[in-house]
Amino acid sequence: MPLEVPHTGAAANELLPLTAMVPSVAGCYGLIMKTMPTRIDGELFGAAKVAGEIQSRSAAQQLDHWARNGRELEASPIITHGAINKVLTAQSSYDSLPDAAQAMVRVAWDEQISAKIAGLSLEDRLQEAGRPWAEADKQGHAVVRNPSANPA
Repeated sequence: MPLEVPHTGAAANELLPLTAMVPSVAGCYGLIMKTMPTRIDGELFGAAKVAGEIQSRSAAQQLDHWARNGRELEASPIITHGAINKVLTAQSSYDSLPDAAQAMVRVAWDEQISAKIAGLSLEDRLQEAGRPWAEADKQGHAVVRNPSANPA
């Protein structure tokens, strides 16, 4: 049964479905949301698309929703950044933090791991060590690089 709310039109006792007043969550975002082009990680965008469909939002609206929630979390007096920093620097236990702070730590860990992975250059290390390696070419075929190198 759709949610109904009192309507203040001609008949004060008339009820209208809520959808007549607010077509969807996505509809209300369009009224106040100014956009700015930005690059978003593909995995994050995909997750926003899935989550947004459940909440009647576009992927962009879901990302905006998450960003606003994150901003409020970071500004919250309940979450102490000092306690989060102690966990990130291994001076305190993750389990000692409240759930919201643990979520912030997980975000920081994900960012740190992504940065480490992006900075890896195993090709350089293998060449320096004189080792061969295999990788897939653009067609997905295995190709051995540096084949004249000595395998370990």
